[in-house]
Amino acid sequence: MPLGYRPSNQLASPFVDKVAIMLESADEQRCQQETERDMHAEIREEPLRYLEEHARIPIAFEVSSVLELTVRDQGFGGFGLAERLLTTPYVKDYDALPANSPADWSRQFDLSNWGLLSARLEGCLVGGAVIAFMTEGLAILEDRGDLAVLWDIRVSPAARRRGVASALFSTAEQWAGARDCRQIKVETQNINVAACKFYASRGCELGAIHRFAYPEFPEEIQLLWYKDLSRKLQSSE
Repeated sequence: MPLGYRPSNQLASPFVDKVAIMLESADEQRCQQETERDMHAEIREEPLRYLEEHARIPIAFEVSSVLELTVRDQGFGGFGLAERLLTTPYVKDYDALPANSPADWSRQFDLSNWGLLSARLEGCLVGGAVIAFMTEGLAILEDRGDLAVLWDIRVSPAARRRGVASALFSTAEQWAGARDCRQIKVETQNINVAACKFYASRGCELGAIHRFAYPEFPEEIQLLWYKDLSRKLQSSE
């Protein structure tokens, strides 16, 4: 049972609550110190019941620039993406969207074929990734049995840009390859420039641009990235 967690059908005194909060704060401080010292995280697969723990890793990020889409000659001349700095940055938090947090996924999809990866430093959780595979009704999988989707990847703020995401991505590739997937696919948006650059650096190619994918967020453009795993599979055979 996670430190400080109390099932809703049990009661505890205010003193117990204060002790739990103090212990949790001390544990978070220790994890922060471990993160600052070392970035050789241990990546391992976890049971899906640990999604609640995964959800505690912040996924929010500051949007300080966007990839602006240029449509040439009504599309016949191609498309262009160029980074544009924003005069007023803002924070985007995917978990804050309705029915979008990890706790909501099991109520929407069958997670039987999904994978959960964690990144830990001295037992402290600093990152995680979720891979979707062979899930009926999940449109992003395109009804393909040879495609895995990197559904979610997140790293705690103190551990970002220190190799944790790369280690998680590499392990997600291995996870997909072990299930005979030919490709791994990732969805992101033009407002997440750092993520787009990260996926490109990991060998992904932009496979689709959907300008009108998010009616509730008309300023956001869906970007779908693919990485071919077939060469890795052939080299390992």
